[in-house]
Amino acid sequence: MNESGTPRPAYVPGHGLLRDRAVVVTAAAGAGIGGATARRCLEEGARVLISDAHERRLGRSLTELEQEFGAASVAAMPCDVTSEDQVRALFATAAERFGRIDVVVNNAGLGGTANLVGMTDEQWSAVLDVTLGGTMRCTRAALRIMRDQQRGVIVNNASVVGWRAQRGQSHYAAAKAGVMALTRCAALEAADYGVRINAVSPSLAMHPHLATVTSEELLTELTRREAFGRHAEPWEVANVIVFLASDYSSYMTGEVVSVSNQHP
Repeated sequence: MNESGTPRPAYVPGHGLLRDRAVVVTAAAGAGIGGATARRCLEEGARVLISDAHERRLGRSLTELEQEFGAASVAAMPCDVTSEDQVRALFATAAERFGRIDVVVNNAGLGGTANLVGMTDEQWSAVLDVTLGGTMRCTRAALRIMRDQQRGVIVNNASVVGWRAQRGQSHYAAAKAGVMALTRCAALEAADYGVRINAVSPSLAMHPHLATVTSEELLTELTRREAFGRHAEPWEVANVIVFLASDYSSYMTGEVVSVSNQHP
């Protein structure tokens, strides 16, 4: 139970929704949405290549997943999504290892809190380059492979701040709104060769990293605004990502799906 008395949901077991699919997940190290998504994809029968800019944390995540799912099902490769060379290498490696790429989950993003009046160009550019530029680079690299395959699915991680205002988040909000626009436009182009592109828009999914970079006061306020009186578990967002990656969403493209129960 949470403070509002709403029971927490039980973890949903896998149902083979991604059986034999080849999946790439960026920013998948650790206990956040990317890590939860990689695990959910494996539980749904996929083979998964995880990437992250944090090599040590990526190595720990790979070891944990290999022990649970076997070395044949999961691989890892460091990747800084601000580097075009590293992004190209990531997708070339995935295509070589798996023979194809069926699903890409673009989860990499960079946050931070700064009021616009005091924000530096460097702060603005860093957030935009990782969160929007990185999603663009990975989408572009994936589409070049999927275009030749004539199939594939891309799921981008946006945020409710792309829709809703929040103090100190002008750079992050602009980047996430850009991810939404990129998703919609790229989806129209990708439809020409049978590729679907959608996005999720989470509100508050709690994980250890978020707790270290966000004040307790702000987390309390954001939690208060949630209709269920609690934050989402990262795996609850991952469940929606898996749905969008699976054949259950075969007629959806260019959509941004809110994974949120916020109220004003």
